[in-house]
Amino acid sequence: MKRKIAGVTAVALASALVLAGCSSTGGGSGAGASTDGKGKTVTLWLVGSDTPDALRSYLVSEFKKETGGTLKIEQQDWSDIVTKLTTALPDANNTPDVTEMGNTQSPTFTNVGAFLDISDMYSELGGSKLLPSFVEAGKVDGKNYTLPYYFGSRYVFYRKDVWAKAGITSVPTTLDQFNQDVATIAAKNPDNIANFSGLYLGGQDWRDGISWIFANGGNIASESNGKWTATLDDPKTMAGLKQLQAIYQNASKAPNDAKDSNQYIYINDDDAIAGATASDAATPVSLSAATIMAPGWAHWSIGTKGTGADGKVTRTWDDSVFGVFPLPGNDGKPAPVFAGGSNIGISAKSKNPGLAKTLLKIIFGKSYQTMLGKNGLGPANSDYTSSLGSDEFATALISSAQNSKLTPAAPGWASVEASNVLEEFFSKLKDSTDLAALAKEYDAKITPMLNAK
Repeated sequence: MKRKIAGVTAVALASALVLAGCSSTGGGSGAGASTDGKGKTVTLWLVGSDTPDALRSYLVSEFKKETGGTLKIEQQDWSDIVTKLTTALPDANNTPDVTEMGNTQSPTFTNVGAFLDISDMYSELGGSKLLPSFVEAGKVDGKNYTLPYYFGSRYVFYRKDVWAKAGITSVPTTLDQFNQDVATIAAKNPDNIANFSGLYLGGQDWRDGISWIFANGGNIASESNGKWTATLDDPKTMAGLKQLQAIYQNASKAPNDAKDSNQYIYINDDDAIAGATASDAATPVSLSAATIMAPGWAHWSIGTKGTGADGKVTRTWDDSVFGVFPLPGNDGKPAPVFAGGSNIGISAKSKNPGLAKTLLKIIFGKSYQTMLGKNGLGPANSDYTSSLGSDEFATALISSAQNSKLTPAAPGWASVEASNVLEEFFSKLKDSTDLAALAKEYDAKITPMLNAK
């Protein structure tokens, strides 16, 4: 459930959209929701398989009930969603009426007018109850173009048994304490495991590593008078980078080129992935980390290995072995972590903007929001987060999401992600002897990308 930017730059996709005539005032902007759908079809693009079939069926049936029209749901792949949206959104004959997109992908499209202004629906769809960081990712000049669809926040997964062997029996309450604990566990290495990490954090894993920057009040970039500037050398950002460098040097044995992929294999006793068969399971990797950070849905892949009736690998969570908690911040509250998830919006070129607005009303209604939560997807509206349940996973997810943040809502953010410049920068932190110079070097690389239109 990762949000990946396809291999196109923000410059290319923005140019394509602008040249094709996308405009946030096109397609009937300002039209109210419509219930006159007889003989009409509205197309919804959902990305990946994250939205369960039961929820899709609900949308189809409710849309028919509300409008008499047909809702056609088409599933797209995360690997090429940016390319497909770039091609389809400017084309009134082929655009989806409503589409999901990754939360970090939203700014690039909203800044070139690819989506309908839905500010007139903001309050009706949840208003201030909607996850603020996602709302900001879909806003331009104070107007709302996309809103949060669902969220999944990052938190800490740890081996209680390994922590206890290292003499640590309670979870930390501050970030400094967390950093010290995982460094202590790495140094003690109670089971004498080769390449053992107190916290496994890949050198290129900026999506988790950015939490240390956020926790110190820093950011990757800031905006002033319409211009974005990279801020890696800002004092607050530097404070976070110094804490992060200490993690890389004292707690993590992850390679400098390791990314945020399948971290859970390092706290399991082997890496046979849940749902895999014996024939396609990966080569086992023994337990080599006491702690990881990962999005909440990783818990389905953590636990004691078993085999189901169908011969596929299962995972059973054991509370005596595994535990979770929100990454603590410097102030003792949950640290601001990078939130995963999606935004959703109406194409500016939709021929059925009124019906598309009706679909949004269904999606943001109590019934559907509750269904999202019951299926482990964080509801956009905070009034319905109780539907996630009350187990340790729901508690950690909700707590970690309270202060969650997103990447800068800059028009060229897609270009930054596509270039892998952040992976490159983070991979150099561990061995850097001059963090300030490194930060200035990459500020100079990132700033032009942020402002690409």
